[in-house]
Amino acid sequence: MSVVLHGYHLSVYLRIARLALAEKGVAYERVEVNPFAPDRPAAYLELHPFGRVPVLVHDGFTLYETAAITRYVDRAFSGPPLQPADPRALARMDQIIGVVDAYAYWPLVRQVFAHRVIRPRLGEPADEAEIAKGLAVAPKVLGALEKLASSHAFLVGPALSLADLHLGAMIAYFAPAPEGAALLARYPRLAAWWSSVAARPSFASTDPSPRT
Repeated sequence: MSVVLHGYHLSVYLRIARLALAEKGVAYERVEVNPFAPDRPAAYLELHPFGRVPVLVHDGFTLYETAAITRYVDRAFSGPPLQPADPRALARMDQIIGVVDAYAYWPLVRQVFAHRVIRPRLGEPADEAEIAKGLAVAPKVLGALEKLASSHAFLVGPALSLADLHLGAMIAYFAPAPEGAALLARYPRLAAWWSSVAARPSFASTDPSPRT
């Protein structure tokens, strides 16, 4: 069995795919691809015509778009299920993933994380105006997710689902920003959930801080 995952090590969407593979116990090869590089290889553009990341190749079957990849990983490999069987819990999982993609990614990751955390690490100046914009939107996003989160250990019930991995990868970037951590603490259900989820081995093994 050959499983190859192409992506950029800092990409939150690559990490979501890696988390799904880790939770299912799937071994895979990593190929680094920088979607921001102007000279992306033609061979990669054959895999992903839009040049983004990640791309999964499983025994010659090529798949891009993170939501498709993680659902495929859950269906194609043995291991604990990452999608609930109950229709309402499954719908809530899909809803949370949709909210995260549509409303959380830009303020939490592209504005707060990129400017408060990653740019200083790279020796680049942070844009305080972008951080402020992200922090202005974040409370509405976190408040909505706080209301959607279940009263169980995980976002949609008693078992881990793709919703936890999807949001978890983004909170893992948002929380290291001091303002992000302070804001997250105002939402007790999300804060307790994050404290538990962040301790999972899959989050340690996919942490991009040391290149993994």
